[in-house]
Amino acid sequence: MDAGRQRAFAIKALLDDVHAAQFEFTACKTMYGGKAIAAGDRLFVFADGPGGGPGLVAMGTVTWAGPLPRTPGVARQTPRVSVRVRRDALVRRPLGRETLRRFCDWEDGRPETELNFKFYRQATHKIAGLSDATARFLRRRF
Repeated sequence: MDAGRQRAFAIKALLDDVHAAQFEFTACKTMYGGKAIAAGDRLFVFADGPGGGPGLVAMGTVTWAGPLPRTPGVARQTPRVSVRVRRDALVRRPLGRETLRRFCDWEDGRPETELNFKFYRQATHKIAGLSDATARFLRRRF
Protein backbone atom coordinates (compact mmCIF):
# COMPACT_ATOMS: atom_id res chain seq x y z
CA MET A 1 0.00 0.00 0.00
CA ASP A 2 1.26 3.52 -0.79
CA ALA A 3 2.06 5.62 2.26
CA GLY A 4 -0.86 7.93 2.97
CA ARG A 5 -3.28 6.01 0.73
CA GLN A 6 -6.63 5.45 2.41
CA ARG A 7 -7.81 1.84 2.26
CA ALA A 8 -11.50 1.03 2.11
CA PHE A 9 -13.50 -1.35 4.25
CA ALA A 10 -17.17 -1.92 4.93
CA ILE A 11 -19.04 -3.15 7.96
CA LYS A 12 -22.45 -4.74 8.30
CA ALA A 13 -23.70 -4.36 11.88
CA LEU A 14 -26.65 -3.47 14.08
CA LEU A 15 -26.82 0.28 14.75
CA ASP A 16 -28.68 2.07 17.51
CA ASP A 17 -28.55 5.44 15.72
CA VAL A 18 -27.70 5.63 12.02
CA HIS A 19 -27.35 9.43 12.33
CA ALA A 20 -24.74 9.35 15.12
CA ALA A 21 -21.66 11.53 14.64
CA GLN A 22 -19.48 8.61 15.75
CA PHE A 23 -19.84 4.85 15.74
CA GLU A 24 -18.14 2.30 17.93
CA PHE A 25 -18.10 -1.36 16.96
CA THR A 26 -16.78 -3.90 19.46
CA ALA A 27 -15.34 -7.35 18.80
CA CYS A 28 -16.35 -7.43 15.12
CA LYS A 29 -15.75 -10.51 13.04
CA THR A 30 -13.40 -9.86 10.13
CA MET A 31 -13.36 -11.53 6.73
CA TYR A 32 -11.95 -10.80 3.28
CA GLY A 33 -9.00 -8.81 4.66
CA GLY A 34 -11.01 -6.93 7.28
CA LYS A 35 -8.46 -7.63 10.01
CA ALA A 36 -6.09 -5.12 8.35
CA ILE A 37 -8.35 -2.14 9.17
CA ALA A 38 -6.50 0.73 10.86
CA ALA A 39 -6.89 4.36 11.88
CA GLY A 40 -7.21 6.60 8.83
CA ASP A 41 -8.99 4.02 6.67
CA ARG A 42 -12.38 4.69 5.03
CA LEU A 43 -15.31 2.65 6.40
CA PHE A 44 -18.68 2.27 4.67
CA VAL A 45 -21.40 1.41 7.20
CA PHE A 46 -24.24 -0.97 6.33
CA ALA A 47 -26.99 -1.10 8.97
CA ASP A 48 -28.56 -4.49 9.49
CA GLY A 49 -31.67 -5.30 11.43
CA PRO A 50 -34.96 -7.17 11.37
CA GLY A 51 -35.93 -7.84 7.79
CA GLY A 52 -32.45 -6.94 6.54
CA GLY A 53 -32.20 -3.32 7.66
CA PRO A 54 -31.68 -0.28 5.44
CA GLY A 55 -28.24 -1.26 4.09
CA LEU A 56 -25.70 1.47 3.35
CA VAL A 57 -26.25 4.40 5.71
CA ALA A 58 -22.95 6.22 6.26
CA MET A 59 -19.34 6.70 5.30
CA GLY A 60 -16.67 7.53 7.83
CA THR A 61 -13.03 7.55 8.79
CA VAL A 62 -11.62 5.05 11.27
CA THR A 63 -10.23 6.98 14.25
CA TRP A 64 -9.06 3.92 16.20
CA ALA A 65 -8.81 0.19 15.53
CA GLY A 66 -7.56 -2.57 17.79
CA PRO A 67 -7.40 -6.33 17.32
CA LEU A 68 -8.79 -8.61 20.00
CA PRO A 69 -6.45 -11.28 21.34
CA ARG A 70 -7.15 -14.83 20.32
CA THR A 71 -8.64 -17.18 22.89
CA PRO A 72 -5.98 -19.64 24.05
CA GLY A 73 -6.71 -23.27 23.25
CA VAL A 74 -9.20 -22.57 20.43
CA ALA A 75 -7.80 -23.84 17.13
CA ARG A 76 -10.05 -22.10 14.59
CA GLN A 77 -10.94 -18.50 15.32
CA THR A 78 -12.13 -15.68 13.12
CA PRO A 79 -9.99 -12.61 13.85
CA ARG A 80 -11.95 -9.86 15.59
CA VAL A 81 -11.33 -6.13 15.89
CA SER A 82 -12.92 -3.19 17.63
CA VAL A 83 -13.12 0.15 15.80
CA ARG A 84 -14.22 3.72 16.34
CA VAL A 85 -15.41 5.70 13.35
CA ARG A 86 -16.11 9.39 12.74
CA ARG A 87 -19.10 9.74 10.40
CA ASP A 88 -18.16 11.91 7.42
CA ALA A 89 -21.38 11.63 5.38
CA LEU A 90 -24.84 10.12 5.34
CA VAL A 91 -25.91 8.19 2.27
CA ARG A 92 -27.85 10.12 -0.40
CA ARG A 93 -28.61 7.15 -2.64
CA PRO A 94 -29.67 4.05 -0.66
CA LEU A 95 -28.19 0.65 -1.32
CA GLY A 96 -29.53 -2.41 0.48
CA ARG A 97 -30.08 -6.10 0.28
CA GLU A 98 -33.05 -5.84 -2.08
CA THR A 99 -30.94 -4.01 -4.66
CA LEU A 100 -27.88 -6.23 -4.27
CA ARG A 101 -29.56 -9.65 -4.12
CA ARG A 102 -29.84 -9.99 -7.92
CA PHE A 103 -26.05 -9.61 -8.35
CA CYS A 104 -25.08 -13.24 -7.81
CA ASP A 105 -22.80 -14.11 -10.73
CA TRP A 106 -19.76 -14.32 -8.43
CA GLU A 107 -17.33 -14.00 -11.34
CA ASP A 108 -18.72 -10.86 -13.05
CA GLY A 109 -16.40 -8.36 -11.29
CA ARG A 110 -19.17 -5.87 -10.51
CA PRO A 111 -19.02 -3.82 -7.27
CA GLU A 112 -22.61 -4.81 -6.49
CA THR A 113 -21.65 -8.48 -6.73
CA GLU A 114 -18.67 -8.00 -4.42
CA LEU A 115 -20.95 -6.41 -1.81
CA ASN A 116 -23.64 -9.08 -2.16
CA PHE A 117 -21.02 -11.82 -1.87
CA LYS A 118 -19.28 -10.35 1.18
CA PHE A 119 -22.30 -9.14 3.16
CA TYR A 120 -25.51 -10.86 2.11
CA ARG A 121 -24.46 -14.36 1.07
CA GLN A 122 -24.13 -15.12 4.79
CA ALA A 123 -26.03 -13.49 7.60
CA THR A 124 -23.07 -12.71 9.86
CA HIS A 125 -22.10 -9.18 10.78
CA LYS A 126 -18.53 -8.43 9.78
CA ILE A 127 -15.87 -6.00 8.60
CA ALA A 128 -14.52 -6.74 5.13
CA GLY A 129 -11.90 -5.20 2.88
CA LEU A 130 -13.12 -3.68 -0.39
CA SER A 131 -11.60 -3.44 -3.84
CA ASP A 132 -10.77 0.03 -5.17
CA ALA A 133 -13.57 -0.27 -7.75
CA THR A 134 -16.17 -1.06 -5.09
CA ALA A 135 -14.95 1.80 -2.88
CA ARG A 136 -15.32 4.22 -5.84
CA PHE A 137 -18.81 2.81 -6.54
CA LEU A 138 -19.86 3.37 -2.90
CA ARG A 139 -18.37 6.90 -2.68
CA ARG A 140 -20.67 7.97 -5.54
CA ARG A 141 -23.67 7.30 -3.26
CA PHE A 142 -22.69 10.16 -0.92
